[in-house]
Amino acid sequence: MNETRTTARKKLRHRLTHESHLTWIVIGAAAPAAVVALSLLWFGDYTAKVQWTLTLVVVGFGLGFVVSAREHIIRPLQTMTNLLAALREGDYSIRARGARVDDALGEVLLEINALGETLRTQRLGAFEATALLRTIMAEIDVAVFTFDMERRLRLVNRAGENLLGRSIDKLLNRRASELNLDVVLEADEDVPLTLTFPGGAGRWGVRKSAFRERGLPHELVVLTDLSRTLREEERNAWQRIVRVLGHELNNSLAPIKSIAGSLETLLRRQPPPEDWQDDALSGLNVIATRAESLSRFMQAYARLARLPAPQKEAFKFEELVKRIVSLETRLPVRIAVSPPLTIRADAAQLEQLLINIIHNAVDASLETGGGVTVGWREISECVELYVRDEGHGIMNPTNLFVPFFTTKPKGSGIGLALSRQIAEAHGGSLSLANRRGMPGCEALLRVPKDD
Repeated sequence: MNETRTTARKKLRHRLTHESHLTWIVIGAAAPAAVVALSLLWFGDYTAKVQWTLTLVVVGFGLGFVVSAREHIIRPLQTMTNLLAALREGDYSIRARGARVDDALGEVLLEINALGETLRTQRLGAFEATALLRTIMAEIDVAVFTFDMERRLRLVNRAGENLLGRSIDKLLNRRASELNLDVVLEADEDVPLTLTFPGGAGRWGVRKSAFRERGLPHELVVLTDLSRTLREEERNAWQRIVRVLGHELNNSLAPIKSIAGSLETLLRRQPPPEDWQDDALSGLNVIATRAESLSRFMQAYARLARLPAPQKEAFKFEELVKRIVSLETRLPVRIAVSPPLTIRADAAQLEQLLINIIHNAVDASLETGGGVTVGWREISECVELYVRDEGHGIMNPTNLFVPFFTTKPKGSGIGLALSRQIAEAHGGSLSLANRRGMPGCEALLRVPKDD
């Protein structure tokens, strides 16, 4: 029975609203005094008129105070409810009036007002940031796309619209396959793509990144047109080539033109001078020398520009190095103790590379009377060969690998450029640097041991 009553009270308490609870609490607080007063009134020696009059006064004032207490408690709560509802709906302009610091309810209202002001400031900042972002996206000349998990287009900027040749309302919610963008989502970021779109064709760079919106994963794709950049680089390369060729041609043709003019003047003199044959032979010799120098330059340039792809075969690296070292007769080249290795590479091209860097090392050491050391070691899947000389070191490292740049009187300026080109064609690298703590230079060649 007691359990049944307890359960019934719990159910009744759960059904009662907050307002009903407060009403019954106020009634319970006033009821004892009212019961005592009415008991004394009705059981005392009073006339019926007095009893009924005082009873109505007690009951009337009691109910009035109960209603007033209910209103004083419920109204502020309703006000706070309306304020919070307005904040939830995004209306941050409503404020509570009559909030005071020295009042508990006023402090709650002040906090709600402060919360509304904070949210208003944050929303204004978010709107400004969003407007700036949309302006930037609209003005940049790269195409920006966002896709959801199902690869449906969710956002595109103006450049993307122009690229796809459609307006945004005809693009949103389309699958990537429908827009021919599925190849972009699956592409490698390090490899440019050659693609054709309704709004343009060319080579495109792809950048992808993942982000979340409302807890769901999305993918951001940025397409950059590389054609303009590549054309600019190509134009700059041609300009450099023309400057180099023009410089060399002028260096050779200017003396040829001058000497040819002098020979023409000499042959027109009547009578000719007694030593005119010697002067003519000397002039023709200079013309032949300059023509031969120009021919060597053009052959060297053609060789640098037409380096064939490496034909890789397995061979013993030690035998190649020993054969190249044996070709150098000007100075004994020391071979450091190194492990025997077998690599797959183009032996002829690596031979040319090693001849160049060993020849340069010997040239540098001959100036100071130093020596040259060659050695190699295995690093991971690569072979690292080093050539160390004891010369003066590198004076101008910036132009080391610039084609046709040389500090040697009879140098062509293509040896190091060709050597680096060979190394990079094998997937390796070539670098030169001054040795630390001692005179001289060290050349480091790295090539994969087995491709």
